[in-house]
Amino acid sequence: MLTAIWWKQLALVMCGGALGAGGRFWLGGWLLRHLGEGIPWGTLTANLSGSFAIGFLAVWLEGRGPQALYWRAFLIVGLLGGLTTYSSLMLEILLMGRSGRSGAVVGYLGTTLVLGFLLVWLGTWVAGALREPFPA
Repeated sequence: MLTAIWWKQLALVMCGGALGAGGRFWLGGWLLRHLGEGIPWGTLTANLSGSFAIGFLAVWLEGRGPQALYWRAFLIVGLLGGLTTYSSLMLEILLMGRSGRSGAVVGYLGTTLVLGFLLVWLGTWVAGALREPFPA
């Protein structure tokens, strides 16, 4: 029984991850075409929107019963895991620093970390305010 649950979760993580990675690729390309390459807008947007979404979903799915396990696997681990880009963020910071844009490095990293944290908090707050109690 537990093995079947694990395989279902793995399949959901993989499907969500594919969608999240595809969404990240599309978002990065779209923002690059529209805003230019001065700042890695795709990574910033993916990380900030993902921060809000993960905070929201963490609270929204609390106490939602056994199905929440599958939703967490698909949405949080899969979709948001594929969408958000911490490793890309670190590489972009390194490349910006090597190109002599240390001011941009500090601003970009600070924006990502501070706004990311604030958006996780905001997501949890919004979900808590909207969520109806799970029936017992």
